[in-house]
Amino acid sequence: MSGPGTPAIAVYLTPHGNGHAVRMCDIVRALRRQHPHLRIVLVARHPADFLRSRLGDVTVEIRADAFDTGMVQLDSVRSDPEASLAAALDLLATWPARVRSEAEWIERERISAVVCDIPAIPLEAARRVGRPALAAGNFSWNWIYEHAAQRDPRWRPVAAAFRRAYGLADLLIRLPFHEPMDAFPVRQDVGLVASPGRPCRPKLAAATGAALDSTWVLLSFSSLAWSPEALSRAAASPGIEWFTVRPLEWNVPQFHAVDRTRFPFADVLASCDVVLTKTGFGIVSECIVNQKPMVYVHRAEWPESALLVEGIRRFARGVELPADRLYAGDLTPAVAAALRAPPPADALPTDGAERAADLIAAAVQ
Repeated sequence: MSGPGTPAIAVYLTPHGNGHAVRMCDIVRALRRQHPHLRIVLVARHPADFLRSRLGDVTVEIRADAFDTGMVQLDSVRSDPEASLAAALDLLATWPARVRSEAEWIERERISAVVCDIPAIPLEAARRVGRPALAAGNFSWNWIYEHAAQRDPRWRPVAAAFRRAYGLADLLIRLPFHEPMDAFPVRQDVGLVASPGRPCRPKLAAATGAALDSTWVLLSFSSLAWSPEALSRAAASPGIEWFTVRPLEWNVPQFHAVDRTRFPFADVLASCDVVLTKTGFGIVSECIVNQKPMVYVHRAEWPESALLVEGIRRFARGVELPADRLYAGDLTPAVAAALRAPPPADALPTDGAERAADLIAAAVQ
């Protein structure tokens, strides 16, 4: 039971996509298993049911808030540069006030340490009131925005603000597939953060009507802007049943939308034969730990994507799908190639969540 003297950790998530939340939920679960005396407050804008589905039976407090704007997405593959810049400049204008108010919250809630994946404002707020400030991630926003500034100099003050605040962190827990992350003065590398799912193919078949002897492909996207023609082409793929996890859903034959509160995402992934996705840390990591072949779309304009493609080539079974083929719904050849892909050449340690949890707990001590 937590009480007035219970050490408390505030864990801050970027609202950019689900991958950051997935890996931090794995770290929070490890933290709760290994250090059950700690109180954990998860600060995130993700839907509570999504967070609960990833946390399982782990009890945490959830506060709905966000402290960075990431990149505004048109869908899971494509971003909107102008909308992203406008949101980031708005954040920059409120930065000092948000640092002050968050420092007050940290003191008022008696937070012992903060961990960010990978907002910067809470790190600055924690240091203002003398609390340990930790970050976890495989890329930093200053690195993303510095890339953007090469094309559009309006990004420069945003990148500089993130770099300066990251420099205040006591420790970066650096995950695989990382850029140098040289804004952080102290860095500690850990292994892969991902949890294997539990295959439940017969139950999924009974719930969805999917044929057990078909090839099951999980479309791992939060959103995908398909035309009716692309959807029809994909649906006509012979011998393939397509799975999505809501809210992504199409009411056409051969497509099955699964409720994550009934079937956890990791279990759906473990039950499918192939995963078709964009390059993202969370899904690449889950494919590796579940030994699932993947068809991936490389996002050339997104700097992290090149790091993940390198990781896929070393540690996973993967086949690249050009973005124009994805948006045309022309998927069958890539799925067949993924099923024939050879096993990976190298392996990664998979104890990243446990190592990260111990580093966080040590900061509280």
